[in-house]
Amino acid sequence: MIVRVGEGSPVGPAGFGPHYAGKIGRPVVLLAQLNAESADLGLPVLAASLILVVIAIGFGLWLRLGITRDVVVAALRAAIQLLAVGFILATLFESSRASLAAAGWVLVMVGVATFVIGRRVAAPSRGLYFVAGAAVALSTLLSLVVVFSTGVLPVGPVAMVVMAGITIGNAMPSAVLGVKRAMAEHRSRKGEVEALLSLGMNRSQVVRFMAPGPARDALIPQIERTKVVGLIALPGAMTGLLLAGVDPVDAVLIQIVVMYLVLGATALCAVVTVAAVSRSAITDYLVVAPWVTEEARN
Repeated sequence: MIVRVGEGSPVGPAGFGPHYAGKIGRPVVLLAQLNAESADLGLPVLAASLILVVIAIGFGLWLRLGITRDVVVAALRAAIQLLAVGFILATLFESSRASLAAAGWVLVMVGVATFVIGRRVAAPSRGLYFVAGAAVALSTLLSLVVVFSTGVLPVGPVAMVVMAGITIGNAMPSAVLGVKRAMAEHRSRKGEVEALLSLGMNRSQVVRFMAPGPARDALIPQIERTKVVGLIALPGAMTGLLLAGVDPVDAVLIQIVVMYLVLGATALCAVVTVAAVSRSAITDYLVVAPWVTEEARN
């Protein structure tokens, strides 16, 4: 079965492999073809897309929720960042060293995600930055290896940046949530941790006792999204391929691969960072770390 998007652009049969990847692994190009046949995006379209934001701001002002500033700043910041990234990526992809530039951009994304995980939660130790960076980098690398080695996507700068962005963008929020929950758990249950240590438990045993709750909480959003995928919401990669005219079954196969990689990357980052926080809450002398005690006193 061959699906065609536009004149003379075969998109390949269902299945995986190099032949399949060469024909279906270009969602960005397919969407560009779709956009060429539709109305050009402009300021009126962007303004219309803000209608829900305006309604939310209106309710916020009416109920005095204090969310107006955050919503406006988030909307403006997102637009500025995306426009800047669009221009940068366009320049990178047109250069003679596009693959090298794409790899550099992926490293930048890993670095930014690591910085955000540490800074957003006031990391209790510098070691958390290293652990978070290693978890994000490893999960991103494994995702790229899987999609490229199996032929799901063709090896190229666009696919590299897109897949890395999907992986990091989903893993980072769960890692931040996991770190925040782990820190709060240790501070609110300081007495329990001290009791466990007094009973002779070592650091690893305390980690196994304290980490499960924060780890589960961190994974709730991603797990719930995965449970209802296709029933309530259609994921971005699948939606883009469907809009581009790709056969639904082919689009689903691509999305399943991406979804599993995202779920695994999210779980890896959340579990590793939660374990790192729990471990940092206990010193080498098997006493509660200062950052836990100081907060408990406050």
